[in-house]
Amino acid sequence: MTKIAILGGTGALGAALAGRLAKAGHAICIGSRDPAKADAVARRMSEDAPGHRVAGASLAGAASQAEIIFVTVPYAAHRETLTQIRDAAQGKIVVDATVPLRPPRVGTVQLPEAGCAALEAAGILGPDVRLVSALQNIGAEKLASGEEIDADVLVAGDDAGAVEAVQALLSELGMRSWHVGPLANSAAAEALTSVLIQLNRRYKLVQAGIRITGKMKDADR
Repeated sequence: MTKIAILGGTGALGAALAGRLAKAGHAICIGSRDPAKADAVARRMSEDAPGHRVAGASLAGAASQAEIIFVTVPYAAHRETLTQIRDAAQGKIVVDATVPLRPPRVGTVQLPEAGCAALEAAGILGPDVRLVSALQNIGAEKLASGEEIDADVLVAGDDAGAVEAVQALLSELGMRSWHVGPLANSAAAEALTSVLIQLNRRYKLVQAGIRITGKMKDADR
């Protein structure tokens, strides 16, 4: 069992992720700018799944209790959230799922000056946080369904051990993931979200995802 904080856990993506992780046997603390709202969501989850350990707290409170911290907040709240948890996150794995979407043009790629939201996060949190980028292209509806997720997860990070730990956790949740290189490569996953939004709109899809194809070089031909 791992102690995991979901910052933004009262939102659709965070709540869906929290539910999956709780059912996998992990202790979950939902973090929110409104601790009372976090408590209410945690109580609902506990009622829906008796025996699962789910609690609510402030952003910093949740981060301080956790071994691994997931950031699932909207981009508009990204900097403020990371600033609040900076001290509590030192030495820990932080998984940033943030996409720099800027309404109303969410279907257009708009990466920040730093190159991507993940690099912005690294600048805010500092070098002692083991930052990993993941889950930008997995919709809340897929996570909340409880079914197998028909999409791959792109994981970027400079700390190989932290990346492996996150990939192992995703595997527990039934997701196949790929380490796509350094944290800077999060730009590709973040930009891809706007592309998927366009595909959903144009072709009437429900939360389009991606799959990585190809054979291992030593596979039988």
